[in-house]
Amino acid sequence: MPQARTEDRATLEELTRQIRHDIVTATTKAGSGHPSTSLSMVEIITTLYFGGVLRYDPANPKDPDRDRFILSKGHGAPGLYAVLAAAGYFPRADLLTLRELGSPLEGHPNMNRLPGVEASTGSLGQGFSLAIGHALGLRLDRKDARVYVMVGDGESEQGQVWEAAMYAGNHGLENLTLIVDRNGYQQTAAVNEVQPLDPLEDKLASFGLEVTTIDGHSLDEVAKAFDWARGVKGKAQAIVANTVKGKGVSLLEANPGSWHGKPIPADEEAKALEEIGASI
Repeated sequence: MPQARTEDRATLEELTRQIRHDIVTATTKAGSGHPSTSLSMVEIITTLYFGGVLRYDPANPKDPDRDRFILSKGHGAPGLYAVLAAAGYFPRADLLTLRELGSPLEGHPNMNRLPGVEASTGSLGQGFSLAIGHALGLRLDRKDARVYVMVGDGESEQGQVWEAAMYAGNHGLENLTLIVDRNGYQQTAAVNEVQPLDPLEDKLASFGLEVTTIDGHSLDEVAKAFDWARGVKGKAQAIVANTVKGKGVSLLEANPGSWHGKPIPADEEAKALEEIGASI
């Protein structure tokens, strides 16, 4: 059985800064990508991979006993790539090949080209269903591995997300944890201006999921939520994580509705990295 990697608090905090640094440098060099949606999920994915939650082995990425993480909001690929590099799946220097012709670090995750990517995602709404397939397969194989899947709140306007929630609730998939990165914005505007989701928690609960809401930028709250999820029996779980799009970079935080799918300009990169405060 692969082991979960558990780092101390100071290391986790430095890893969040490193991952934010790598998101910014990779997307700015590429001149494209989605840094803002990647930055909102950093504490969550850092805790997953380094906070004693996800069991994985970069030397054996297809270990049948591993836990799985599926990024349904596949445009957040720069964040996924940054954490996979930090975990040792591929050299960190490769992050600077993001979106280059021939690079396995495509604009959206491709499971056939990059180790550690569990599903090819990016067509919004589909990752939750893929995660259900993994969870069902693990249950049929009598494995105690778990599946974690992250969707965006804008993505949650897709009907397939709710079909998946209905299925997960009706079939008691206790080895499945849904994470909603609720950063409040989608491609064109604030989610509440386009298609409000509230009462989101009540809706998820009505489909039979056990639900909790957290501050998605608090390492403590994120860790407690994953502990809570592992303790739920007989039900799939949903963690609604309230986050800030572009977290850590004032340029993006100040006007999140204007930076979807746009990298930080080269002449703003140094300031952004200074705000992030990574030591590397």
